[in-house]
Amino acid sequence: MMNGGLVSLQAILDQLKPSERRVAEFILANPEQVVHLSVQKLAELSGVSEATVIRLARSLNMKGYQELKLRIAGDLTKQSAAAGGSYQEIMIQGSVESIIQSVSWNNIQSIQDTISVLSVEEVQKAADALSRARKIDVYGVGASAVIAADIKQKFSRINLWCEAYSDFHAQLTSAVSLTPQDVAIGISYSGQTEDIIQSLTEARKQGATVITLTKFGPSPVAELADIRLFTSTVEKSIRSGAMASRIAQLNVIDILFITMISKMHDRVIPVLEKTRMAVSRTKRSER
Repeated sequence: MMNGGLVSLQAILDQLKPSERRVAEFILANPEQVVHLSVQKLAELSGVSEATVIRLARSLNMKGYQELKLRIAGDLTKQSAAAGGSYQEIMIQGSVESIIQSVSWNNIQSIQDTISVLSVEEVQKAADALSRARKIDVYGVGASAVIAADIKQKFSRINLWCEAYSDFHAQLTSAVSLTPQDVAIGISYSGQTEDIIQSLTEARKQGATVITLTKFGPSPVAELADIRLFTSTVEKSIRSGAMASRIAQLNVIDILFITMISKMHDRVIPVLEKTRMAVSRTKRSER
């Protein structure tokens, strides 16, 4: 079942034009009512034009209002089945048991919401581009550097030339040497990281294919991309938001990696087996 309408709306709410935001706020406040409304009636109740409603759907990377309604209906069904399905605030002074439950739930919720906004087509395009690449650069600073390192480790296991850079000067130095046969991946949850913006801008100048991983919605980083991968936007009030967003990003990378393996099966399985055997020799055998 299609879903992700409400998650997507919440993610870009602060970036919408005033008229589109009125529609979005009405939908978020009245999702059960909206699934039964025509575009004309929703426009009337929101005090906007029908064109504004359609533009809002397009801003969400949806084909039109009907897809938006289908996704909202899917969200309502999912919420009903999950008895609420929302993020939990972390109580620092709470018990260890409550912390375990809340952090784990928020990580699970982040992954589930990300599935709603992750495009199958963009994942496929990213896998195709990476499988063909001569060299892969990965740029990430701060917490995003952890994701970049994970990508390098995974891609190196299947014998792809992949380098991860967390230092801005190192990113730029590598970016200027890229070619149209290469891929640059920029990771920035906010989509606002200046170092990543400048590094990807340089990579684009060299003709490299640019892939970005950001939270859902328009951003300076995503605007530079040929291929856009999104995670959900974790609620701002959640103390574990940085952790949940990182888990969602790692899950997207796992999805991308397995998609690539499925495309390159005959080529990479022998390589994976060799790396597995090499690593296994460094471990003590069980007695």
